[in-house]
Amino acid sequence: MKQKIVNGTLLTPFRTIPNGTLVIEDGQIIGVHERPIEVPDALVIDAKGQFVAPGFIDIHVHGGGGFDFMDGTEEAFLKIAELHAQYGTTALVPTTLTAEKEDLLQTLAVYETAHRHNSKGAAFLGMHLEGPYFALSQRGAQDPRYIRNPDPAEYEDILNNSSSIVRWSAAPELEGAITFGQRLRQKGILAAIAHTDALYEDVLTAYENGYSLVTHLYSAMSGVTRRNAFRYAGVIESAFLLDLDVEIIGDGIHLPPPLLKLVYKIKGADRTALITDAMRAAGMPEGESILGSLKNGLAVIVEDGVAKLPDRTAFAGSVATMNRLVHHMVQLADVPLLEAVRMASTTPARIMGVDHQKGSLTKGKDADLVFFDQTFTVGLTMIQGNIIYSTYINAT
Repeated sequence: MKQKIVNGTLLTPFRTIPNGTLVIEDGQIIGVHERPIEVPDALVIDAKGQFVAPGFIDIHVHGGGGFDFMDGTEEAFLKIAELHAQYGTTALVPTTLTAEKEDLLQTLAVYETAHRHNSKGAAFLGMHLEGPYFALSQRGAQDPRYIRNPDPAEYEDILNNSSSIVRWSAAPELEGAITFGQRLRQKGILAAIAHTDALYEDVLTAYENGYSLVTHLYSAMSGVTRRNAFRYAGVIESAFLLDLDVEIIGDGIHLPPPLLKLVYKIKGADRTALITDAMRAAGMPEGESILGSLKNGLAVIVEDGVAKLPDRTAFAGSVATMNRLVHHMVQLADVPLLEAVRMASTTPARIMGVDHQKGSLTKGKDADLVFFDQTFTVGLTMIQGNIIYSTYINAT
């Protein structure tokens, strides 16, 4: 079946096309045109003057709609995917928290089933294990009971039990972390630096041994530090100096506008991915919530548009959605719209190795699209040509 999208402003990788025409066939983009064209027998979808952008790709998300992936149920996976699709996310990477091995294995097993049954929400790109190999001093809201050093017997067992892991975040200064990173790269798994007190020398070694991404830059990591009166560069400075990709929680709270501007100025849109890092309270009213599983998660409070530990000593994950992140980069960080959209689509697609298939309005790629207006309110979300969410067209 062919579809023709008209009356929208197309946001391509290279330029904005007012009143462009996008043609889709069998779930793929087959044409991007500057003007209206005739497409016989095509179903016409009126964008009603909205922007038409590639669907957002969230490579670090924990939950939403009252559910967390660590709940370990198929319902949780599917409801989270549905919730984020309402805000323009067409693909995401479900993310765990630091936990016991058995809980991680259970979550990975549930992913396999949920992945097969996910037809109404954002597509799953594979699992992200955030921890448990972290620096206790930079744990943030990660449960200290489960933080430990990389254990080959443990991570080999996990790797042997699941083929769904696509990224794994760890602190590179820990004993065994470099060997761990090498092993991940051997398996084709993205190794990321996170929750760490590493110095530049540690990060450089990690970079040389397979670590290629910095998880939620600025959050739970070292900056310039002094030891015995001497200053040392931390992970933040290392991320700027080295050709590492970075991801940022662009909610304007985890990183205020000056830091959003700094990251964009130094790393640019091609090296910076926007992530929600959203927990279960995304899309829910403010108040008390739980970070992690309902069984043994941490109590948190949601206020001021962010989740916090009850004593308010640290943030405990965001409640952001991807459309809000793009909005903030444009409004708070003065990033051009095309660049902000790239940070939410093209760049995360490349980081996760799916840019041949997703991430831009380009002929031959999946018809994963989001329509949004001048206020960045989402009007329609489409995944491989199927309307998953719409405020004015019946979803199929």
